[in-house]
Amino acid sequence: MRLMNTHLSVNINKLATLRNARGGNLPDIIKAAKDCERFGAQGITVHPRPDERHIRYKDVLDLKEVVTTEFNIEGNPIPSFLELVKKVKPEQCTLVPDAEDAITSDHGWDTIKHKDFLTGVIGELKAEGIRVSIFIDPIEEFINGAKKVGADRIEFYTGPYAHQFPTDKHKAIAPFTKAAKHASHIGLGINAGHDLNLDNLSYFQKSIPELAEVSIGHALICDALYYGLENTIQMYLRELK
Repeated sequence: MRLMNTHLSVNINKLATLRNARGGNLPDIIKAAKDCERFGAQGITVHPRPDERHIRYKDVLDLKEVVTTEFNIEGNPIPSFLELVKKVKPEQCTLVPDAEDAITSDHGWDTIKHKDFLTGVIGELKAEGIRVSIFIDPIEEFINGAKKVGADRIEFYTGPYAHQFPTDKHKAIAPFTKAAKHASHIGLGINAGHDLNLDNLSYFQKSIPELAEVSIGHALICDALYYGLENTIQMYLRELK
């Protein structure tokens, strides 16, 4: 029995990468976000990085005015990022421990080592009425740490699951099902993201009935090149039913 419906938040970073590669405003990020919502997305995710190689800080401010579903801003909580998030006040902020030169996110927080830092940052964001999720690996001590620093949710880094899924899906999902049960037991909401796609998404969701939200960008935009954006979003939504 499912405990909740899992929402699909579309990460539009890759559309900004395409725009920035040529200059100008094609594709139009604002129109794309509105279209994703119109096509059924239940949230929009952006991940502005310091070098603004895809989503720019100005994009985030502009998107604030048009996003009508859940707006999720994720990133490394450096001062400029925190200033931006507190100005926009999205429904959710997902904290990710990215290095400044990271191509993409590749690990979760060590919530023990960074306890004091995370406690302060999360306190600031929650004081602004923003729900806070933190990117995390399926490790029980780090999940306990997430609870202690005040996070509302965790977002599982699902890269290892996606990597192992084609050869042994049961082994791939095992640490996540165990970690999800523990997180739910101690009162944390559960999100997931990274390398989830049309092949591995349904199995992940069916295995984790506590899953509230998935954030998907790269694979979804790649699929849209073949199937079209509207059809692709509907395909992902069907995987989550």
